[in-house]
Amino acid sequence: MKTFDTEYKLLEEMYADVFFPDFLVDKIKALIQNVILFLETGERGIEIIQEKFDEMTAKINDLEEEFEENDSELETGARESIGETVAYILQWFDLDIDVEQAIRERDW
Repeated sequence: MKTFDTEYKLLEEMYADVFFPDFLVDKIKALIQNVILFLETGERGIEIIQEKFDEMTAKINDLEEEFEENDSELETGARESIGETVAYILQWFDLDIDVEQAIRERDW
């Protein structure tokens, strides 16, 4: 079982941009960390892994209204930051899933 890179900063671009409230970015980070914990179990089934990414993405979708209530939104900067983070996770765990496929359920 491989553990995730402790040096990698999840969602670094979102945290650096004041447009995104940190407490909301923390919620996205927690959802991503749940997927990482799942991957650290050693699961290799692509369909099961994709389901976990779909669940994560759906829960991120559910945060859109909360972002809007805080004068923010899940837009291009968020999409790029989340996409880069997911791409790094896929590469780290050597998963044969395209980043666009991994976050295919996104509304943002």
